[in-house]
Amino acid sequence: MMTLLGVLLFVVGLAFSIWFHELGHFVWARRFGMRVTQFMVGFGPTLWSRRIGETEHGVKAIPLGGYIRIVGMMPPGEEDLAGRKLGRLRKLVEEVRGASLLDIGPGDGDRVFYRKPWWQRIIVMSAGPAHNLVFAFALFTIILVGFGIPTPTTTVDSVSQCVLPATAPRDTGCNVPVDETGAPCEAGPDCAIPVRSPASEAGFQPGDRIVAIDGRPLDSWDGVRGVIRGSPDEPITVTVLRDGDEVDLTVTPLPNQVYADGTGESDETVTVGFLGLGPTTPYVQQPITSVPGQVGEFIAEAAQRLIGIPAKMPQLFRAAFLGEERDVNGPVGIVGVGRISGEVFGLPAADAPFQEKMIFFLGLLASLNMVLFLFNLVPLYPLDGGHVAGALWEKARAVVARLRHKPDPGPFDTARLMPVAYVVASVFIVLSGLLLVADIVNPITLDSLQ
Repeated sequence: MMTLLGVLLFVVGLAFSIWFHELGHFVWARRFGMRVTQFMVGFGPTLWSRRIGETEHGVKAIPLGGYIRIVGMMPPGEEDLAGRKLGRLRKLVEEVRGASLLDIGPGDGDRVFYRKPWWQRIIVMSAGPAHNLVFAFALFTIILVGFGIPTPTTTVDSVSQCVLPATAPRDTGCNVPVDETGAPCEAGPDCAIPVRSPASEAGFQPGDRIVAIDGRPLDSWDGVRGVIRGSPDEPITVTVLRDGDEVDLTVTPLPNQVYADGTGESDETVTVGFLGLGPTTPYVQQPITSVPGQVGEFIAEAAQRLIGIPAKMPQLFRAAFLGEERDVNGPVGIVGVGRISGEVFGLPAADAPFQEKMIFFLGLLASLNMVLFLFNLVPLYPLDGGHVAGALWEKARAVVARLRHKPDPGPFDTARLMPVAYVVASVFIVLSGLLLVADIVNPITLDSLQ
């Protein structure tokens, strides 16, 4: 039941995000006097619709986007084509232009999109992504200020009893012989009982609060971890506060190979010290002044990942059709994200309290809206960024014409970008299909993310 709740919450959140995006376009289009004939969430067959004023509001069957239909999105052609023989591509352009112009009624006058000033068109087309940014910002504010974020302290929460490879199964015990990969084994030169962790040998206990290392006071886990990681094979004296008394524990961090970038995306490794301590990580509410910086960092990271998607397509194809292991740092489709949301809500309360599930869900929804914000700003037609780029180009060439004492060239002919629109739409459809197949046959699960 909780798994189903997680999936349903994601579907509702996705639908609201799409609706809120289109609401941005709709509100500003109406404010500038444009006539909007449709406001739809989804694509394909209409499941429900209702006319309010001059606009039909509705929900369609495929929840992969939405649209509003503004009268006059494309201007009339710049030349008379009557009687001329057109090529296949030009004929397609003119058919699309003709269909757009058919929406214009006798009383529309200056209510059509292409007749509006360039800056109004930019505002209308930017308002959708802006709404996604505002929604993401609000969600991040709720998470950071309302719930807080897990913040490591200098208090020990767990002590690893033995040292196991990162590839070892999660339920591997310290009394079971394992090979160099952490897999249970029975015999062989590489089969042995895991060695005790330095922290266990030194006598660390859950509840110990680290106050100093080698006599140097420390009040943050980052400081503690920095000293431990920087001391492989070097004995250090850790002072802990236990039951009100200070206790000195001498321990030698074990050398450990880790990825230099901390993510595993780079093959470069470095040697750091390892003890086997896990800190307590209570949720600490953040000041509201920290939200812009946190959101800015997330935008930069999300933009970098979005740019890197094309490079990850070959691996995604191999994972979908050739059985290769799925890259957990690769793109995930709507089905995959919905699955993960369901898995999180399906976890037992002992493993994930409801508060943590809600934080995860809100973060998931915030990330989705951030991706919608960035993706729609890509300056390719028919994305919102393509319309914005067209309006900016129209203004730029008008300025150049005025400086050269020539007449204004008029509205930018967006119909000529229809071939680009079809290519972009085709790429999007192929990518969506590939993600759908991969999310079904080789999904990224919650276990693979941990």
